[in-house]
Amino acid sequence: MSLPEGSPPVHKHDNKTVCPVTRQTHGFCSAQEGDSRSPCPALNTMANHGYIPRDGKNLGPQDLVHGLKACYGLSNPLAYFLVYAGFAVIFHKFSRINLFELGRHGAIEHDASLVHHDTPAGEKFAPIAIDRSLVNALVADVKPGQKEIEAKSHRSGGQFLMDTEDVARARARREKECRPIGSVAAEIARGEMAIVLGMWERKTEMKTGVPVKYVRRWISEERLPDGWKPDHVQTLLDVMKRAKGIKTASEKIRKEAADLAGAANSKESQLMTINKTL
Repeated sequence: MSLPEGSPPVHKHDNKTVCPVTRQTHGFCSAQEGDSRSPCPALNTMANHGYIPRDGKNLGPQDLVHGLKACYGLSNPLAYFLVYAGFAVIFHKFSRINLFELGRHGAIEHDASLVHHDTPAGEKFAPIAIDRSLVNALVADVKPGQKEIEAKSHRSGGQFLMDTEDVARARARREKECRPIGSVAAEIARGEMAIVLGMWERKTEMKTGVPVKYVRRWISEERLPDGWKPDHVQTLLDVMKRAKGIKTASEKIRKEAADLAGAANSKESQLMTINKTL
């Protein structure tokens, strides 16, 4: 079968960081047939840009540590903690792996993903397919203020920003839509987005957050913004603080929803009582 005109040739990455088609060390190239990928957009993006071998295979812990530092600007302690804690939980050893193995359900992979469906009952590994409707729902969770709308976020490159409260709104929604997740999984989920908030944070007179355009592209295409490179080091303490902020905001959102539901039920009960007396 022939490819459409202009399509890049199908090719193999063969455990290399330089793509044979783009011929760039960190130029974007999506996964090719036979490449290994995980449910984690951060790791898949690293492979798509050659910060780890592009085929996603035969990876050791140090490959991932170096990739996280170079691709996202994570500090040494943060990168080592994420990788070695992950290997210990999933594999109970520090051997070489393929990316798909990180999707083993119930280890660090969790239900209530922002853009993936829950792992089907009886399956060992989580789905890696991205649901575009979930991406759209995530973007819809961003609630710009009136001033931001009027100014069209001119100080953020014409893009609305996603902040801690927006992420909390998305997390609360997905945890309501999906199977219940435990406290550890919830902490992991918050930590994932805390790192994202730290990568691209911008401050305007109206809001502090990350450009929605960046998040949409990264989480749906597993691709970095064109020309972007980390300009600061993100520490473990940074991530912990942002994750705590997401947790606090999520709890507030859930409480407000519960209060509204309780008020609605109380009003309905009152109406039923009145109707019975008529």
